[in-house]
Amino acid sequence: MQHVCKRFPGTLAVDDVSVTFHAGEVHALMGENGAGKSTLMKMIAGSYNDYTGDILINGEKKLLHSPSVSKKNGIGMIYQELSLARPISIAENILVGRLPVKYGFVLDKKAMVQEAKACLATVNLDLDPMLHISEISQHQAQLVEIAKVMGNNPNILVFDEPTSALSREEAQMLFNIIKGLKKQGLAIIYISHHLPEIFKIADKVTVMRDGKKIDTRPIQDVTSEELVHMMVGKSIDKFYMKRSGHVGDTYLEVKDLTRKGFIHNMSFKAKKGEILGFMGLSGAGRTELARCIVGIDPTHQGMVIKDGKDVTPKNYDEGIRHGFAYLSEDRKSQGLFLRLTNEDNILSALIPEYCHGGFYRKKDTVNIVMEQLEKLQVSPPNPKAGVNSLSGGNQQKILLGKWLATKPDILILDEPTRGVDVGAKQIIHDVVMALADHGTTILLMTSDLPELVGLSDRAYVIRGGYIIGEMQKDQLTEETALLAANGEGSVCDVCQREHNVVTS
Repeated sequence: MQHVCKRFPGTLAVDDVSVTFHAGEVHALMGENGAGKSTLMKMIAGSYNDYTGDILINGEKKLLHSPSVSKKNGIGMIYQELSLARPISIAENILVGRLPVKYGFVLDKKAMVQEAKACLATVNLDLDPMLHISEISQHQAQLVEIAKVMGNNPNILVFDEPTSALSREEAQMLFNIIKGLKKQGLAIIYISHHLPEIFKIADKVTVMRDGKKIDTRPIQDVTSEELVHMMVGKSIDKFYMKRSGHVGDTYLEVKDLTRKGFIHNMSFKAKKGEILGFMGLSGAGRTELARCIVGIDPTHQGMVIKDGKDVTPKNYDEGIRHGFAYLSEDRKSQGLFLRLTNEDNILSALIPEYCHGGFYRKKDTVNIVMEQLEKLQVSPPNPKAGVNSLSGGNQQKILLGKWLATKPDILILDEPTRGVDVGAKQIIHDVVMALADHGTTILLMTSDLPELVGLSDRAYVIRGGYIIGEMQKDQLTEETALLAANGEGSVCDVCQREHNVVTS
């Protein structure tokens, strides 16, 4: 890519960037949300027909003005949000647009299954191609997405935050697949915010900031501190600052909460002004617990007690009225209204409160919106901008602002910084710690171990739908948290034995 530029109305998203990607190499692309990484890759993928500058493949200048042209030139892109259709089979997803036919118009199912199996073999996935996407795990769906792209025989493969919804074990399996593709001679472009991943898998790294390329370095010639400094333009010496607030008395108590098949006899206490962490591997039951507490999912038994009173919500509307707020792990399908503005999204949970005589008095809410935009440093801080025009990190800030606007007594955060850059992560963390310092009780469900260890005052360990242990602040390290999540380590021994007795 030579001197490429892409302009949106009022924004120069990619500003005179030149970068080279080599065959048989994993080249990481890093930068804060809004830095221009995804725009740069969409230019390669043919999503824009109005970029300037030159793109050369094997030394030949190419005009990549449509996705079909990019595919013909050997480019495949795997987006953070998977583009698989869940109501249909794996085979139909993999071969969409090129399904084999016989007699000129009849679907050849036998050939479809054979071709799909061949594509799945490229990612070492042994599944029945006729299974529906809804029947497989997130990790398997990720590999199916790669198999789908590999079916077009790409030479250049772009991964956009591929591990954002994967556990550590699943991510490691993906890394092994990527290393195999690298050995086959593919040029791998890998977009990620996770520094440990970059050092584990990349050969080179390019950092972008404000649409410009800051530098390209061999991975062995750069440190984590240097990468962070290049991304944000300043040093971050202490990402997790010590909190100044006081943790009060027990404010929330959950007793024997059960949703059959998901969570079982879960009991715990949380104090006023406490950040209480919940750790567990993918599928352990953290999200299910959060949804049951606030009333989104039904429960079969148990109680939710707030400030000494039984407030077990029958639905989410009732949960919000009792002072609960839940920031869901999937901002696009479960959190935001993507076609609405920043203003409408922030106010969406407050509509009943500002309705008088059947009329919604929107003018009374102007200060609320600006307060959240400023507090969370949303860029651009425009209430009328469409939320779908924002970067992922700024969308996450809008989602958090939506629930902060309700002034919750108890805030449940489910993967609050998944897929956001280091700068946005720090802003979110600072806001969360300030909330706790002012008395908000926070339940933190996260698979980000540094985040769990850095923010939590205490943490509970969840495994197989059961709480199997509790860890105090002085016990929490990344190593002990990972061991505990796997049911290992002395901190979980007693609780694990009790758990085994219950389940048997």
